[in-house]
Amino acid sequence: MRSESDTRFIRLRPATQLIAFGGASLIVAWSIIATAILLMDSIGSGNFREQAKRDQRSYESRLNDLSSERDKRAVEAREAQERFNSALEQISVMQSELLASETRRREMETGIGVIQSTLRRTMREREEARGKAETLTAELETSGTGDALASDDGNGGNAVDFLTQALADTAAERDQIIADAQDALLQADEMQQQIRLMQDQNDQIFRQLEDAMTISVEPLDKMFAAAGMSTDKILNTVRKGYSGQGGPLMPLSLSTRGEAPSPDAARANRLLNQLDRLNLYRIAAEKAPFALPLKNAFRYTSGYGPRWGRMHSGTDMAGDHGSPIYAPADGVVTHAGWQSGYGRLVKIEHAFGIETRYAHQSKIRVKKGQRVSRGDHIGDMGNSGRSTGTHLHYEIRVDGKAINAMTFIKAGRNVF
Repeated sequence: MRSESDTRFIRLRPATQLIAFGGASLIVAWSIIATAILLMDSIGSGNFREQAKRDQRSYESRLNDLSSERDKRAVEAREAQERFNSALEQISVMQSELLASETRRREMETGIGVIQSTLRRTMREREEARGKAETLTAELETSGTGDALASDDGNGGNAVDFLTQALADTAAERDQIIADAQDALLQADEMQQQIRLMQDQNDQIFRQLEDAMTISVEPLDKMFAAAGMSTDKILNTVRKGYSGQGGPLMPLSLSTRGEAPSPDAARANRLLNQLDRLNLYRIAAEKAPFALPLKNAFRYTSGYGPRWGRMHSGTDMAGDHGSPIYAPADGVVTHAGWQSGYGRLVKIEHAFGIETRYAHQSKIRVKKGQRVSRGDHIGDMGNSGRSTGTHLHYEIRVDGKAINAMTFIKAGRNVF
C-alpha cells in the first residue's frame, strides 16, 4: 500500500489466504444456488398457473357438454312422454275394440247354439215324418186295396187318393227338412269359421295390449326402484288415497251362470289390473319429485356430499338471475320466507314423506299452505342468503333425512 510519504507492505499468511478464498467461494456458491432456486420456483409457479388454467378450461368445457347433454335428455324426455300418452290412447282404443269383439263372439256363440237346437229339433221331426210315412205305406199294403177298389159305394178311390197325397206331403216335408238341415250345417260351419277368425283377432289384440302394457309399466317400475322407493308401498298408498275415484277396476265377467271366467276373460282381467297399476303409477309420478325444477339452461356447480369440511345436503344449479323455478311434483307449501343460510326459501311437502327445498331465491311466488301442482311457478333464481353467486340450491328430504336429489332426477330421465 503506497502513500505520499512511504510504502507499506501487507503479507497474508497461507491460512488467511485459504480462509478468504473459502469465504469467497461460499458466497459465490450461495449466490448460484439461491438464483437457481428462484428460477425453479418461478418456472414451477408459471407451470402451475398454466395447468390451473388448462384444468379450468377443461372443467368449463365439460360443464358446457353436460349442459348440452341435459338439454338433449330433456327433449328426449318430452318425446318419451308424448309416446307414452299416445300408447295410452292406443291401449284405450284397443281395449274398446277387444270388449266389442268379445261381445260379438258371445252373440255368435249364442246364435250357433240356437241353430244347433233348431237343427236337432228338425232332425227329430224328420225322423218322425219318416216313421209316419213308413207306417202309412205298410197300412196301404195290408189294407186290401183291391177289395176297396172293387166296392160299389166308390169310397175306395178316395182312400187311395188320400194316402197318395199324404205320402207326397210327407216326402216333400222330408226333403224340406233335409234341405233345412244342410243349410243349418253350412251356417254353423260359417259361424265356426267366423268365431275362429274372431278368436285370432282377439288373440292379436290381446298380444298388442300386453306388449303395450309391458312397455308402459316396466319403465315406471325401474324409475321408482332407482329412486329407492318401494313400489308396493307406493301403490298401496295411492290406492288408499284414491279409493273413491282411482281404485282397482272392476273385473270383467262374460258369464251369467256363475261359472269360472274363460281364458279370454282372465286375460282381459289381467290387462285391466295392469291398466289400474299404470294409472296408480301415473298418480304417484305426479306426487314424487322426478322432474327438474328448472326448464331454462343451467349447469351443475356443486353436488350432494361433503364440501369445505361440511355436509352439502343439496344440489346447486347455476343459471340466469330471475330464472323461473317450478314445482317438480304436487304438494303443499310448508314454508315460504327467509331462513338463515338458505336466504329466501320455499319448502314443499309431497306424498310418501318427501319434502323439497328451494333456496337463495330472488323472489318467492307462493305462500305457506298453498297447494301446488307439478309445473307450477313457485319462485325465481337469485343470490340471497349464504351464496357466492346466482344459483338454486335444490334439496330433497325423505322422512326428514336429506338424500341426493340426483337420485330422483336420474330415475325420472327415462320416463319424463
